[in-house]
Amino acid sequence: MKPVSESEMLHRMAAYCSASERCVDDVKKKMVSAGLPADAQERIIQKLVSERYIDEARYARFFANDKLRFNKWGRIRIRLELQRKRIPEQIREEVTGELDEQLYRSILTDLLKGKKKSVKGKDEREIGYKLFRFAVGRGFESDVIRECLKTMGSDGEYEAYPD
Repeated sequence: MKPVSESEMLHRMAAYCSASERCVDDVKKKMVSAGLPADAQERIIQKLVSERYIDEARYARFFANDKLRFNKWGRIRIRLELQRKRIPEQIREEVTGELDEQLYRSILTDLLKGKKKSVKGKDEREIGYKLFRFAVGRGFESDVIRECLKTMGSDGEYEAYPD
């Protein structure tokens, strides 16, 4: 395989970023796999950022909304995944704070109701604990989970949960 020139890689990465939202980490991984030198990678990234092919805040906003709506992830999981993609903390916090609270709770409630149909336990308390652990595993905050479980249990059957 012949080495790729810097200008050719710039065009490829611009096309890559145009096809879908990308973050700096995604673009760097692509260029590293192509064997481009680090200094050339930095120049290309600076050019893509200055021309707004890459915008980490825009990427994070789309990522968070997609993961909430389609993967049904909670804020904790979304923050963790954005951290893995090396998105700055300020952007992670801002984006997860902007998520529509009503939609967020609606998705969690629907998840819990769907899971409740398949969860087995000796009593309602055990089922509640299993639902709680399931939601925590999806990245939802414990206080929000407790509130949703309380609204699901009409007679307060899910009131005592671990902190």
